[in-house]
Amino acid sequence: QVQLVESGGGLVQAGGSLRLSCAASGRTLSSYVMGWFRQTPGKEREFVAVINWSGSATIYTNSVKGRFTISRDNAKNTVYLQMNSLKPEDTAVYYCAASSLYLVSTELYNDWGQGTQVTVSS
Repeated sequence: QVQLVESGGGLVQAGGSLRLSCAASGRTLSSYVMGWFRQTPGKEREFVAVINWSGSATIYTNSVKGRFTISRDNAKNTVYLQMNSLKPEDTAVYYCAASSLYLVSTELYNDWGQGTQVTVSS
C-alpha cells in the first residue's frame, strides 16, 4: 500500500494555471501507474489523466487534452498535474491514485489521496 498526499489546489481565475502535486510514501512510486481523477458534488469521480511507470506514456480525457500535462519524478516519489487555460468546468476536488495497471478505470485504482480542491472562477 502506498500513501498519497495531494497539494497545490486553490482558487484561480479562468485562463489561469495551477500545478498539483501528489507525494507518495510507504512504497516506491516507480512500482505504480499513477492517475489523476476529479469529482464534483453529486457526480461520479471521473478520470483526468494517467501516466505509466516510467513516464513514457500518458492518456488524457478529451476535455483536458492540450491544457493539462501529467508528469512524474520517481526520484522524488512525486506525480504532477500541470493545468493551464483553466475553465470554470474544471472546478472539482482532484485526487491522485495508484494502480498496478495502465488503465483509466477508477475501479482499478486501489490507493487514493485525500483530494485537493480546485476552483476556477469565471
